[in-house]
Amino acid sequence: MNKKLQILNVRVSAINMEKALRTMGEWIDQGQRQYVTVTPAHAIMDCYRHPELRPIFNASGMTTPDGMAVVWLLRLMGEKQVSRVYGPDLVLAACERSLQTGWAHYFYGGAPGVAEKLAGRLCERYPGLRVVGMAAPPFRPLTPEEDEADCRRINASGADIVWVGLGSPRQEVWMSEHLGRLNVPVMVGVGAAFDFLSGTKKQAPRWMQRSGLEWLYRLISEPRRLWRRYARYPLFALLATAQLLGLRRFSD
Repeated sequence: MNKKLQILNVRVSAINMEKALRTMGEWIDQGQRQYVTVTPAHAIMDCYRHPELRPIFNASGMTTPDGMAVVWLLRLMGEKQVSRVYGPDLVLAACERSLQTGWAHYFYGGAPGVAEKLAGRLCERYPGLRVVGMAAPPFRPLTPEEDEADCRRINASGADIVWVGLGSPRQEVWMSEHLGRLNVPVMVGVGAAFDFLSGTKKQAPRWMQRSGLEWLYRLISEPRRLWRRYARYPLFALLATAQLLGLRRFSD
């Protein structure tokens, strides 16, 4: 079992990339059904503002530390081995590992054409990669018939990993609702990884990612869409500091 520590009532896995890949491999080998929430600070704040989301994140097989602020908090809590398990990096690492293991991948999400472009780029980068399907559902809610058709296609594909790029928290809700309906060992919600790895949007430079400034790069790139998300970061810092100092307690 992955050790999880609580940050503002969200249980975050104290892991690194190698541990994440090894855990996913164990689920696939054992035929388990699990989902992974890739969790930066804004997702934790979503759970703080909307408590109904918290059980969805806490029921995940892994809740990875996606942002550097979350990594630093876990290290301050004593988990020195923790490193960032960032959505786009997890996709690349799993694809590279699957050249040895034979894992089959399905891409579900993104705007029309993005999943195809993403799969094409990954197959170029990792010759022999097994991509067994892709789909771009509409942004509106699916009808029951459409949803059932998507489930049938995913189940028939023989996928080991379904990468879900519907945006947070929609993708986490989707994975939770479909856990018992899909015969897939691993679902991973990776949000913007579809856009970044397909080349649709640019990623922040590595130095900004490592220094915890990726949020600033993304805010400058998409201010109208993202300003509300990042406006909550000062409150996150305040609440997390209060938790670390024992000034405020969070419990389920």
